[in-house]
Amino acid sequence: MEEVLEYLNSGYEWVIDLDIEKYFDTVNHDKLISILREKVNDRKTLHLIRSFLKAGVMENGLVSPSEMGVPQGGPLSPILANIYLDKFDRELESRGLHFVRYADDCDIFVGSEMAANRVMKSAASWLERKLFLKVSPTKTKVGRPQNSEFLGFTYWKSSKDGWHCKPSDDRKKRLIAKVRLVLKRREAVSRPLAVTFTKLNQIMRGWINYFSIGDMKGFLDRFGQWMRHKVRVIIIKQWKRPKRIDINLQKLNRTFHCHFTEEDTFKVANSRLGWYRRCGMDVVNYALSPKVLALPNRKTGRPGLVNPLNYYLSIRA
Repeated sequence: MEEVLEYLNSGYEWVIDLDIEKYFDTVNHDKLISILREKVNDRKTLHLIRSFLKAGVMENGLVSPSEMGVPQGGPLSPILANIYLDKFDRELESRGLHFVRYADDCDIFVGSEMAANRVMKSAASWLERKLFLKVSPTKTKVGRPQNSEFLGFTYWKSSKDGWHCKPSDDRKKRLIAKVRLVLKRREAVSRPLAVTFTKLNQIMRGWINYFSIGDMKGFLDRFGQWMRHKVRVIIIKQWKRPKRIDINLQKLNRTFHCHFTEEDTFKVANSRLGWYRRCGMDVVNYALSPKVLALPNRKTGRPGLVNPLNYYLSIRA
């Protein structure tokens, strides 16, 4: 992604999104072995790799032979896929083009729309002639960076310091859907908070680590508020009875000096409002603030809840 931003900020602001149709299913075995033979002069190794390629796929208990492609999910597949497209990398380099590739995802950056259309046609033709790969006519396109997507990132331009990247809307929706699944109220209330917090922390750390090069302060701030609201609903609902809710809110009130009266906590505990609206009140928001949720509980083994925005800023610091 750093290389992408370098190209964009150097003036190559037309992007060719190359999409190879069913890449892992269409790798030609003979061509792959011939490419491997250029570097690996060992018959046993090449025979073993060919056996791996032709091992077949099991579906519903039946094995179907594989005459083309590399087995998806196999430990060797990503390496073989990269070796196969290495020839394409060398071809683009020999033409002096600026490009980035990760497995079968490839973007080429040029300076004008005319050049982009020309390069797209010639690159697609070369892949079909030399590597027997078909470029998808519907998914391959020429466009501006803000309309392009690569490895889950899209781009925006600042008037001060040029192009930046950020997570695409699709990846943000996927994150929200994954967290919503963990915080599904009926299931989350019945499991220990330690399990829920651990799952949430794993999801957030993994997602933020991946997209940390992108700009997403505003999104993470909003996302963190939404997630903590749902967490508060689960905590309050686990306390169940109004009396228990009142006692626990008073404890938190005294411990963290929230300065609420007993009447305030009593109103929340005995409110006829739904769980979601009740947890939007100031009493619950302050008693179960981000700092309180971030504190681990040694007695129950519950980890502290990661604050998405703070975690992102600590990585970027």
